[in-house]
Amino acid sequence: MDYKAIAQQAAQEVLSYYQDTTGWNVVKTSKKITVSSKASRKFHGNLYRAEGVIPESTAKLSDFLFQTENRVTWDKSLKVYHEVHKIDSDTFLCHTITTSFAMGSISPRDFVDLVYIKHYEGNMNIISSVSVDFPEYPPSSNYIRGYNHPSGFVCSPLKENPAHSKLVMFVQTEMRGKLSLSIIEKTMPSNLVSFILNAKDGIKAHKTPSGHRSHHRYSLLQKK
Repeated sequence: MDYKAIAQQAAQEVLSYYQDTTGWNVVKTSKKITVSSKASRKFHGNLYRAEGVIPESTAKLSDFLFQTENRVTWDKSLKVYHEVHKIDSDTFLCHTITTSFAMGSISPRDFVDLVYIKHYEGNMNIISSVSVDFPEYPPSSNYIRGYNHPSGFVCSPLKENPAHSKLVMFVQTEMRGKLSLSIIEKTMPSNLVSFILNAKDGIKAHKTPSGHRSHHRYSLLQKK
């Protein structure tokens, strides 16, 4: 399987969602975060778009969202997030297990995703993810195996304050199992707002001395 080609295609699709300004319906606004949706072309469900501002540079925000080591410390929707196969410095396979949500009506899911960071002109970065088959992590009876159609983050400098970043998040997740679409539609917008708020809190904690980490990848991002 040509994982790199799949990753590049997913990044291109996320870019196309970002550039598409038509047909979005605002489904939630909260704490300066806007969530919109439209019917997905990939499955019988929705493509969601969540937008917010993060008080951090684009390079550092992209690195923070891309790295696996501390994701579960701030992303409250996940209980497992770890790299299972490295392809190159910008591409890896990740196994994820979610927490239950919607007051337990949606049980934990697991995913195997191909994650890729791509750098564009204007200091814009896209972190894409798409579910793939990986023989070392087949579906198990412990969790329903979900499927992420091309999803990801677009990080770019805020025009009025380049020291801050505009974060646009795209999600089109096929939960599978016996779930009604209405349950997902009711819970997903709030979950996306919570994710951006948690990311804000997480990157703030990451900047404190107790949350200090190596800046190795930061320097790599800045050199590219």
